[in-house]
Amino acid sequence: MKKSRKNRCWACGNLNVIKWGKQQKKQRFKCKNCGIFFSAANVGVSRKNREVWFREWIVGKQTFSQLVYKSGYSERALKRYFYDYLERYPVWNIRTSDSVNLLIDGTYFANKLCLVLYRESNIKTTLFYRLSDGEWEEELREDLENLINLGITIESVTCDGLRNILRAIRKSSPETIIQRCIAHIQRETLMWLTKHPKSDAGVELREIIRQLHTIDNRDKWGYWVVDLIHWYDRHKDFVNTKTYKQETDRYWFTHKSVRKAFIHIKRALPEMFNYLDNPRIPKTTNGLESFFGHLKQNISIHRGLSKEHYKNYLKWYLFFKSNEK
Repeated sequence: MKKSRKNRCWACGNLNVIKWGKQQKKQRFKCKNCGIFFSAANVGVSRKNREVWFREWIVGKQTFSQLVYKSGYSERALKRYFYDYLERYPVWNIRTSDSVNLLIDGTYFANKLCLVLYRESNIKTTLFYRLSDGEWEEELREDLENLINLGITIESVTCDGLRNILRAIRKSSPETIIQRCIAHIQRETLMWLTKHPKSDAGVELREIIRQLHTIDNRDKWGYWVVDLIHWYDRHKDFVNTKTYKQETDRYWFTHKSVRKAFIHIKRALPEMFNYLDNPRIPKTTNGLESFFGHLKQNISIHRGLSKEHYKNYLKWYLFFKSNEK
């Protein structure tokens, strides 16, 4: 059966379109969704169709073969249109706001490409992004200063505790509240302790750390901190025991994983529970982790992009996602 190209209403984007006579020897159509009439030869309609299919290709997990069936365009035509879009990238408009609670994190792609996102937690939208080769303090500080110069007050930042991010926040906006991601702390410390610690101290500390995500008020926080202090009082000799290492010719801590987990929590403790006093502050960066996961699933479908097209794909994805209704 011959495949026909589907017509889309330029006003509402609906495909529920029927033929409705001719006008000046051109086929007319009527949209059954919004009721308007239009001509198939309208250049604006044709361009709108291409934009719609391009968006489906970027954020809709649609392959060329799937879009060929849906759109009626040939695969060769779709590639020509889409790669033309990827030769450029959309203009990013920063949404200004009086006060924001940011999630900041970076993720890595092929070719040593790092995407750093500055995402507003409460309205779930990306305020700003940077494509670089790492999460560098100078770049992070510059981005935060640019947001502040636009009149945005950064009430809080939730991050994974990367040293460069912490330094950038403290230098660019010292009054900003820092919230360490509870999920990162819990995941890393449990990994160091392993699933079955060999020492009683490790077993007890693991059980204390497993309660982290359940703390949702100051009463639970107080009990949890007391448990941690009592644990250290019982096991401080174990934690601080040192053994002579002949290969390095010095003494070093014997039970490294248990000590590493405890010290990690001890250093993060002042910035771990700010969310208890302000419900607008997210306690984890899980929202960003989920966003990164969907992005990587989408781009993995379109293997073989050049490095420049790869970067512009990411920019178009962020643009479409930030303008979703």
